[in-house]
Amino acid sequence: MKLTIRIKYALPCVIAFFYLLTCLSFKADPPIYKKGWIDLNKNGKKDIYEDSTQPIEARLNDLIGQMTLEEKTCQLATLYGYKRILKDSVPTPEWKNEIWKDGIANIDEHLNGFITWGKTSDLPLVTDVKKHVWAMNQTQRFFIEQTRLGIPVDFTNEGIRGVEAYQATAFPTQLNMGMTWDKPLVNQMGNITGMEARALGYTNVYAPILDVARDQRWGRLEEVYGEDPYLVARLGVEMAKGMQQNNQIAATAKHFAVYSANKGGREGLARTDPQVAPREVENILLYPFKKVIKEAGLMGVMSSYNDYDGIPISGSSYWLIQRLRQEFGFKGYVVSDSDALEYLYNKHHVAADLKDAVYQAFMAGMNVRTTFRTPDSIIIYARQLVKEGKLPIDTINSRVRDVLRVKFKLGLFDHPYVQDAEASAKLVNCAANQAVALQASKESIVLLKNKGAILPLSKQQTLAVIGPNALNDDYAHTHYGPLASKSINILEGIQAKVGAGKVLYALGCNLVDKHWPESEILPQDPDQAEQAKIDSAVTIARHADVAVVVLGGNTQTAGENKSRTSLDLPGYQLRLVKAVKATGKPVVVVLIGSQPMTINWIDQHIDGIIYAGYPGTQGGTAVADVLFGDYNPGGKLTLTFPKSVGQLPFNFPTKPNSETDEGELAKIKGLLYPFGFGLSYTTFAYSDLKISPAIQSDQGNVTVSCKVTNTGKVAGDEVVQLYLRDVLSTVTTYEKVLRGFDRLSLKPGETKEVMFTIVPDDLKLYNRQMKYVVEPGEFKVMVGASSDNIKLTGTFEIK
Repeated sequence: MKLTIRIKYALPCVIAFFYLLTCLSFKADPPIYKKGWIDLNKNGKKDIYEDSTQPIEARLNDLIGQMTLEEKTCQLATLYGYKRILKDSVPTPEWKNEIWKDGIANIDEHLNGFITWGKTSDLPLVTDVKKHVWAMNQTQRFFIEQTRLGIPVDFTNEGIRGVEAYQATAFPTQLNMGMTWDKPLVNQMGNITGMEARALGYTNVYAPILDVARDQRWGRLEEVYGEDPYLVARLGVEMAKGMQQNNQIAATAKHFAVYSANKGGREGLARTDPQVAPREVENILLYPFKKVIKEAGLMGVMSSYNDYDGIPISGSSYWLIQRLRQEFGFKGYVVSDSDALEYLYNKHHVAADLKDAVYQAFMAGMNVRTTFRTPDSIIIYARQLVKEGKLPIDTINSRVRDVLRVKFKLGLFDHPYVQDAEASAKLVNCAANQAVALQASKESIVLLKNKGAILPLSKQQTLAVIGPNALNDDYAHTHYGPLASKSINILEGIQAKVGAGKVLYALGCNLVDKHWPESEILPQDPDQAEQAKIDSAVTIARHADVAVVVLGGNTQTAGENKSRTSLDLPGYQLRLVKAVKATGKPVVVVLIGSQPMTINWIDQHIDGIIYAGYPGTQGGTAVADVLFGDYNPGGKLTLTFPKSVGQLPFNFPTKPNSETDEGELAKIKGLLYPFGFGLSYTTFAYSDLKISPAIQSDQGNVTVSCKVTNTGKVAGDEVVQLYLRDVLSTVTTYEKVLRGFDRLSLKPGETKEVMFTIVPDDLKLYNRQMKYVVEPGEFKVMVGASSDNIKLTGTFEIK
């Protein structure tokens, strides 16, 4: 404890202290660093695996041929970093007695600042970029210099909204990225994530998430792009390509497979119990993985906790070898999602014990067990299984080869260290990268209602800013992204826009009431103190020209292990907005939250509604820009908004009439907002649909184009969406499937042509024999502003 305090308050001494400690820990290093290569095995000659001019497969053959069983099995496990499993922030003499003295596959979340939920490290080696880089290099140096073969470690980390570090460029959540519908922007965010990760010493980031949302109650909706597989695939390809540009890092996508089809929206320890038919598995849940692996060359995949039809994914060669490697062409390495390997015996009960689970997982195709336990717990069993003749050494060699191949592709054997800590400090969270994050925040905001053109607001008015999410920006600091990057809440954003003197503020109510979540089924009236908060909000609303009420959910009501039983606004939020509306003052509602909300009363009675999702660290600035018209919102929903949780499942795409309420006599009908919906402060006209050729073979492409004109008075963005329908088929297909989208920026009166290319794969279905084919016949083309707002239609025929 005394050492920790001394380090914290004597920052200039920390590097010298740790350098001295490390130098005293080991004997003098041999002269292994040569011109253009590293003598990793310290034998005085350049081996094939040390020669960067040699093909990777030749280098792999040479290295694996030199490895002992102990060294090979060490490449099958993750060592969690400082304060997770590692007790040391940098190497110590004791490391020579630990199992990783023979190497390790990867070190996860080392010095990234995350200790546990709600607890962040403030050690200088975490908070100071240059000190952090030094410590990461020192850790790598142990594996290069102090192990027999000098096999580098792959530093893995989270990073679905920017790399998880104490401070880094913090983007809005993946859901918000999805609502931008902006492929080049998502690619740019991926590239920044990759650059900053490598600059900090991380070489593998667990992103993108390729799960497709199926249930609006699911707590992890913030982590996905949306509910449509084509959208998830296209944005996933861009994110992965950006991250892996120039092999700067590896992207490890998750969660493979059939993970997000939650039974009843459950998560927690359920993790999960998918009830999905085989064709829906193929068409919805596997589609993004197949596309991103094939088109972006993913270097990593995380195997999921769940089973499918009684077979646990993480113990299934069908999933991890046949589908993933043989069919999809995956050539990276598979890590387990936390206790997915352990679940084989302690949840799914298909393995007798941990040793049996190790056998099943590695035989099935898992490469690296990654969980919050010491690596010894499975490495020792793997060695025993090989010596017993049960786990073939050829299988071990194959699993290790996949891990080492990624390390070679990343250049770790040739350039294992971050070379310029000063450059890293200048790059990470720099102004240029923050500007991209702000743009993403603005592009992700969705305008849901604007009756009477209540928006944009005048900057000359006095505003009452009310509600539990006006100050609460916890969403900007959730796990799996930057932890402490400076954030701007909604109130601060509005005050900066119009001046604090024109803004009145009241909390109005807490995010949840003290009986929540039980109050969702047993509501109670507010007590005196809670009513006083509502009354205070009413008072300031009466003294303002317009009220901006900031409602919704936040990290208390959504996130990992936080699925909902209701989609209504929690606590007394609805009571609050009703009371503010009763003052007679104009009201605009801003919704924060990662889940769709059943805001029926608000939709009926409030003139202006903005859905901001989780808009990131600069969310307050982005929302203020939209409220006052400095930015014209162009985001579109990637999740269906139902009217009631009782309507679920309710999502896109849909089978014919599967979600219609026509003919229903005893239920709520319709939905609040469809997939792809979003308004603008301007208007757009669609014209000149062209489809060429009108008749095509099943091997040819079809081009669809149209013109879009800004018919309003202000510049704006329109997301043009292309949908298809197979008119007559041998199996039931979806009413419409998304097969193209493009975000256009148009000045008043400006017209642009948008062009889509439909390739044969866009037309394929799984026929009655489960063969993936294009069937001849007519296809309907639908181009529009949302899945329910089709502007142009046409057809083409496949012969």
